[in-house]
Amino acid sequence: MNTLRNRLRAALSLTVSLTALVASSSCSGPGVAPEPEWVSLFNGEDYTGWHVYGGETVGRAWKVTSGAMYLDASSQVNWETNEGGDIITDGSYGNYELELEWKISACGNSGIIYNVYESEEYGAPWRTGAEMQVLDNTCHPDGKIVTHRAGDLYDLMSVAEENVRPAGEWNRVRIVVSEGHVEHWLNGKKQLEYSNVGEEWAAMIAGSKFKKFPGWGMHTSGQISLQDHGDPVWYRKIRLRQLN
Repeated sequence: MNTLRNRLRAALSLTVSLTALVASSSCSGPGVAPEPEWVSLFNGEDYTGWHVYGGETVGRAWKVTSGAMYLDASSQVNWETNEGGDIITDGSYGNYELELEWKISACGNSGIIYNVYESEEYGAPWRTGAEMQVLDNTCHPDGKIVTHRAGDLYDLMSVAEENVRPAGEWNRVRIVVSEGHVEHWLNGKKQLEYSNVGEEWAAMIAGSKFKKFPGWGMHTSGQISLQDHGDPVWYRKIRLRQLN
């Protein structure tokens, strides 16, 4: 009886092993591309991999607190923060999926700017790259302007529905840029999509405030920027993966 029981156990073990081997082969065998890996753009401790646009380091107003980037906007110069400024990634990316979380102060304004081209010719990220608006819709003046609200493609397209969380609460963002196609996601819902090449895109630019900036929206790849608009803002869990 013991011999028979041992044989049955051995047969069962072999069956389980073969099943696992087949499953593994079907997922990663020849001709099957592996899933792209996520890469963290923020280590939760310092600003390694980031610098202020047109500079070499990050200004002292950008701090790290509880694993999040934090803009201390207690000292302002015009509408920006003293020793702050728009920060951008050292790396440039094309065909990617970007995820992060943000929260904004009461009546605050900021933005996630992507496909940024860094050059003395432009002087600021918002003069070159498209922006996903970060905003407290309830009391910032931009909250009254369609296409200037949280999740919008700033000054060009409005969200499908408002699902931003109140000031002081975290919002989840997903931005997909792939072969000229772009999607904005906010808190698990796709809010808008558009093509950033072609005649329709050119017409959208011509109808916006960016028509006077020749380099705006001309790039389908580039750096990622987080905006200093003179209000406290927090960003965390920033990661990106390249799409095949």
